[in-house]
Amino acid sequence: MRKNKIKTFDVINTIILCALMLICVYPFIYVIFASFSEPWELTMHRGLLLRPLGFTLEGYKAVFANRQIWSGYFTTLFNLVVGTTINIFLTLLAAYGISRKDLMLRKPLTIIIVFTMFFNSGIIPRFLVVQKLGLFDTRMAMILPTAINVFNLVIMRTAIEGIPSELEEAALLDGANHFTILFKIITPLIKSTLAVLVLYYGVTHWNQWYQALMYVQSRELYPLQLVLREILIGSSTEAMTSGAVDSLGDSFMLGEVIKYATIIVATVPILTIYPMLQKHFVKGVMVGAVKG
Repeated sequence: MRKNKIKTFDVINTIILCALMLICVYPFIYVIFASFSEPWELTMHRGLLLRPLGFTLEGYKAVFANRQIWSGYFTTLFNLVVGTTINIFLTLLAAYGISRKDLMLRKPLTIIIVFTMFFNSGIIPRFLVVQKLGLFDTRMAMILPTAINVFNLVIMRTAIEGIPSELEEAALLDGANHFTILFKIITPLIKSTLAVLVLYYGVTHWNQWYQALMYVQSRELYPLQLVLREILIGSSTEAMTSGAVDSLGDSFMLGEVIKYATIIVATVPILTIYPMLQKHFVKGVMVGAVKG
């Protein structure tokens, strides 16, 4: 009787989880199918989309022919590589510092740092700071103001504190300094946590648009997501359809396909990173849950 109840529960649970999975995945599948559909058929279609309506690459051709897309890609890749490197380096240094039990004023410093998780200065003070530092309308304006995420810092500190202190004491006896201990002993032991934080910071930089909207004026410095925002919200597809269509109606219909193609182009690259870090993900995330 008990086995039958457990089996029934497993079946119901599986059905519910599969349904939730389909609900979560279908919008992305819809966008993929729509990006390859014929513009006229897609515009006339209503309801669920279970396959591409016809097949065309006109949307992707228009996207890749747009110089603003390539400029946005370059800016986003720059922010991703340079920004994530700065994020990990500074987070690692800060986490090592506040994890030292002999650090002067360790507890007050930790409280002040954690305080910023719940209360921030607001938009206007941050804008004024960026402006006064000479970062306004530069690439660094999208990187330096958020160089350290406090939540990620806490995760890193917890991982470092989980390393046996005997390893550090042995290194100190052999004449190692703090930088040697951090980069040659601690860092190799927390690779899983580092992989998770690289993913967190990388996704943040890839999806970044709000900071660029506040701190950047030059269109050549727009990241990819801000270009995508202009296309989706501002309906700025007219320039991308020029020369590809003859009438205003055709331009509107092709513009709809372009929007979906742009979403795919802006989303797929970051999705390819996760499988490479997946084996470290669960272990790294659980660090903060096991030891707070």
